[in-house]
Amino acid sequence: MRADARRNYERLLVEARAAFAEHGTGASLEDVARRAGVGIGTLYRHFPNRHALMSAVFEDAVSDLLARSRALLDDPQPCAALVVWLREVIAHAGEYRGLSGALMSASQDDSSDLARCSTPMRAAGGALLDRAQRAGAVRRDVSIADLLQLTNAIALATEETPADPDLADRLLSLTLRGLRPEPTGWPDDTGADDPH
Repeated sequence: MRADARRNYERLLVEARAAFAEHGTGASLEDVARRAGVGIGTLYRHFPNRHALMSAVFEDAVSDLLARSRALLDDPQPCAALVVWLREVIAHAGEYRGLSGALMSASQDDSSDLARCSTPMRAAGGALLDRAQRAGAVRRDVSIADLLQLTNAIALATEETPADPDLADRLLSLTLRGLRPEPTGWPDDTGADDPH
């Protein structure tokens, strides 16, 4: 990338971060370009769509979450390590209004530019989940894709209910109860008792 193109790219990221923090991920891309001192065509040359810009903006945070997941693989308590990581994922998704919804919608679309974030996150979380499952702390039928959808849903619910700062912890606690392998007494969707 030429020096001037690199400068434009970096300015666009700085302004996008500021705009997303102030207005959420639905912020005007025209405004981002204007604040960066470039035309909208320049923005689209670097970032062909909103998800591409979001992916670039959140790359550092995703890198931090990936590094954290690797460090937690050495935790002697696999289930606790998974819970710590899920809490951090929820906190990250809640940093920008609209991010959790975008991540939920992109989670099943590997062609989305946000897959650059979600694919490595699934792999990282999958390793932590696998350890917790092998330790017998989490049901074997739980998938990381489902867990990440739930964490994004929790972040979205928290975003929509800013007056309740404890909501994320309560919802995560409810989710975690459903991960346990012991019998719950609740019927599954076939009407039979839950064998877990």
